[in-house]
Amino acid sequence: MRIAFATSECVPFAKTGGLADVSGALPSALVAEGCEVKVFMPLYGSINTINHGLSFARELYDIPVQIGGEAVYYHVWHKKNEAGVEHYFIDCPRYYHRPSLYTNDADEDKRFLLLQNAVFQILQRYHWPPDILHGNDWQTALLPVYLREKYGWDSLFWHTASVLSIHNLAYQGAFSKESIYHAGLFYDKYYPMGPYEFHQAFSFLKAGLLYADAITTVSETYAREIQTPEYGERLDGVLAMRRDDFYGILNGIDPNDWSPRVDKFIPQRYDFDSFADKIKNKKALLDYAKLPFHENVPVIGLITRLAVQKGLEIISQAFPELMQMPLQLVFLGKGEQKYEDFLNWAASTYPEKVAVYLGFNNELAHLITAGCDMYMMPSRYEPCGLNQMYSLNYGTVPIVRKTGGLADTVNDYHEFHQQGNGFSFGDFTPYALYTSIQRALTLFYQKEEWMRVVERGMTEDFSWQKSARRYIEVYKKAKSKRG
Repeated sequence: MRIAFATSECVPFAKTGGLADVSGALPSALVAEGCEVKVFMPLYGSINTINHGLSFARELYDIPVQIGGEAVYYHVWHKKNEAGVEHYFIDCPRYYHRPSLYTNDADEDKRFLLLQNAVFQILQRYHWPPDILHGNDWQTALLPVYLREKYGWDSLFWHTASVLSIHNLAYQGAFSKESIYHAGLFYDKYYPMGPYEFHQAFSFLKAGLLYADAITTVSETYAREIQTPEYGERLDGVLAMRRDDFYGILNGIDPNDWSPRVDKFIPQRYDFDSFADKIKNKKALLDYAKLPFHENVPVIGLITRLAVQKGLEIISQAFPELMQMPLQLVFLGKGEQKYEDFLNWAASTYPEKVAVYLGFNNELAHLITAGCDMYMMPSRYEPCGLNQMYSLNYGTVPIVRKTGGLADTVNDYHEFHQQGNGFSFGDFTPYALYTSIQRALTLFYQKEEWMRVVERGMTEDFSWQKSARRYIEVYKKAKSKRG
């Protein structure tokens, strides 16, 4: 099966969140299952072509795309990775050499219209008809629309089916009506409640959801949640209408990057049989964090974007009570100023108990995951989440809110006594978080039972192979609609 996979970010080239991890790992897993995969993404200014070993595609030079009333030109760079995935990078400094991957600039729609048109143009020049055109989030959500409305004349794509994946429904790509003209589409489908119209704007995501042959999102629980008004970001009706073509597929994790057995970023590798060695990572983490080491005082970690989604407000509300408990906290993240201010205050007020690092540090993220006893994710919503899977893999017991992918991966010890691998709570309140941490601390001192919880977490299968096979099932269902 031939897959054209379009994304706005992909590890190891450019990353702001989980989409990059999926875009890096899923195509490789699909190739391992016998698929041919081409990945398309922008060549951001932050991507060093030499360091990443990219080659200039001379046959794809100065290609014009009509965006609105203007011809925009781009070049293409190329790389085939060790797994056999071919990556194509759309080179247009005017659009992609910005301080960040995403902007609030007036031409944000045009930046990703260029990417989506380039996907079709490159496939045309290589005469490579994909079985599946797979878009991800709003930045590539118009691919299903283009497949029918703009490039449907080309017989190369007559049997191509489209799949659109939602990684975070909160981001929808809403632009002015004029963006329809920029996209090279007609206004006949822009009317109240029409395919292109969404609350008096042109929504890339809504249009893609209506046109895609199949829709996926990154966990089964999130798929159910976003069909309700509480989580649906005003698109719950559209998703409910497409429920027969909508699938939740849990993300996987890369065992080459995130396994305590092979992790190159931690001072002491270990597995369940050598779990006693984990404490050496705890000592190293606390030494790095300049916190005192106490073997029987649990350390709880949190690595996150500091955003309203992630539950920082209930941490701050529960904080006075948490500081009365026998625990230490290590935070790593960056984001909204009010949360950064709170964490800085916490570290300065409780220097023996709290350490904070503002920014992104991959090596420290690995050390926190391996060195902590517990990991906290009190998210307001969480489409999938990867850190709870990493922590389970490392024997770092997660404490999470029961939502989205967290509900699909963490079984509460008290609710699923013989299958519990962590602690979870339903209410988004400081009290629910506090009592869950309290339950975890109580079990932490019951070492035999604690180790049973650790073992269940470390033996979970979160491989991409399982997820890739489910994607292939969805691809086949989508393809059956197109012949």
